[in-house]
Order: sequence, then structure tokens, then C-alpha cells
Amino acid sequence: MTLRPTRALLFALACLAGPHVSAAADKAPAAPKKSAAVPYAQIPGPIRLWTGDAPGATGQRPQDIPTLTPFPADPAKRNGATMLILPGGGYGNLAEHEGTGYAEFFARHGITAYVLKYRLGSNGYRHPVMLNDAARALRLLRTFARRDGLDPNRIGVIGSSAGGHLASTLLTLFEPGNPNATDPVERESARPDLGILCYPVISLGEFAHAGSRRNLLGDNPPAELVQKLSTELQVTKNTPPTFIWHTVEDKAVPVENALLFASALRRAGVPFSLHIYELGAHGLGFGRPERPAPPWAEQLLHWFKERKFTP
Repeated sequence: MTLRPTRALLFALACLAGPHVSAAADKAPAAPKKSAAVPYAQIPGPIRLWTGDAPGATGQRPQDIPTLTPFPADPAKRNGATMLILPGGGYGNLAEHEGTGYAEFFARHGITAYVLKYRLGSNGYRHPVMLNDAARALRLLRTFARRDGLDPNRIGVIGSSAGGHLASTLLTLFEPGNPNATDPVERESARPDLGILCYPVISLGEFAHAGSRRNLLGDNPPAELVQKLSTELQVTKNTPPTFIWHTVEDKAVPVENALLFASALRRAGVPFSLHIYELGAHGLGFGRPERPAPPWAEQLLHWFKERKFTP
């Protein structure tokens, strides 16, 4: 039988986890400003994850072809780190502000970024297709890092909402590279070096986001699969260090999701930085003037330096 922390215990974790936890934002900054330093209009077109049809593809429509869109780091600030970005959208669509919006931010801060267009439940796909797309993308980023003179050991993944669930699945169910693979990409490890989870879907049980679970697993998934994809139950000592933020006010994905994952990291001895803010609706990203976000981006940059992910 799996023991599940009570709501009281979960909230106590947020209050007692020490300097890694921020209970609320005193002041929410405006969304990060765009810069003309990186010539985004000249970004190369999307890169297919596989040269032929993707494994499990049901057709050759755009929605059947997973791709990566690169956002080169500002050359004056390039620091060798790379970020894989998994937008949210309930496994039914992909939110632009949690994809391109994040990529431009990272590129301005010297981190080369790639936005993954992964296959979706709304187009008839189910697990493990989404995880296979994310794992292949991570392996490609490691290959690109070696090719481009970046650090193949500083590759992170960020996901929001359902993209946070996909990121947490990659953080917990990653596979090492296959040294005997004929495809050199498959020889690379799919383990991220760190993770960032923004108001993530984590549990597919009591605190699940019903739409994400349905799009990922279908209407009547077996209990074993629900447990396997409840990623708080899959954390081990090998899970990468993770930055997590959520709001108590979130009515779409309960804050317990973030607390469950942080509690599991704590028990496994994995470093983490947890930020629980009182106010803020679901899906904020960096926010907008009429919907400001907490200062999570500033705190993330600080955590990057703590982890020596950036100089």
C-alpha cells in the first residue's frame, strides 16, 4: 500500500522547507522585457526529431511530426547551458507563452533554448508517445551541445502545467543511452541535468487535472499506469535537482501537486528549490500587465547560479 501525505503535512512542507521555500511574493514584477539582441527572425526552421516518420506516428500531418525550434543564446552572453522547453496545454494543445516566451527569456540570459512540439492526446496520441518525444529531444540537445561547443552536462528541462508533468516524467523515468545503438543520438542519455516545474501536473490520482490525465492515458486507464505516471511516486535519489513553483490560488491544478513532488524529493535526498506563492491564477508564465506573475524568474536565475548551471 502506498502511503500518501495528508493535506496538512503537505502544506507544512511548504512552510518548513527553509530557505528554499518562498511563501508569497511581496511584489510581482512585470513580464521580462524583450530584447533585440538575438535575431529571432533569423532562427532556423523547426528540426524534426527523427529523419523519417516518428515512432508511433499515425500519419504525416504537421501534428504527427514532433519538432524542436531553436533559440540561439545571445552571443555576448552565451554560457554553454541549454534548456529544453515543454509548453503546457493539458496534453491537448501547446501554449505559446510557455514555449516561445520562455525561450526568448533564456536566450537573453545566455542559455541556448529549444521549444519542443510534442505529439498530443487531442490528435489521438497516448503515453508513451509524449515521453518518447521528450526523451529524443533531450538526447538531440546533448548531441547539439557537443556539435556547437556547449556543455553536454548542463542541459535542463522546463515544463508548465501538463508540460510540467511531461518534464517530471522525464526527470523520473529517464533512460540512459544505449552504447550499442546504430543511431548516435540514441547513445546519449535522456537524463536532464536539472528540472524546472511551473505549476505542474504531478499526480494522476486525487489531485489530478482530469483533462490532462484523459488526454495522456485515455478514459479508463489501468490503475498500474495511473500510478506509474503519478510522478511523485517515481522519484529516486537519481532524480535531477529541481526548481518548483506554484500558487495556492491555482484552481485548475491544485498546489498539492507541487508539494507532493517536493516531499518526494526531500525523502529521496534530491536538492530542490520550492516556491509557493499565495496569489496567481493557473497558466501565468511570466504574466501580463493585467495578470502579473510572482518573481519566479528572478529566483530561478539565482538558483541557476547556486547550482553552477550558469556563471
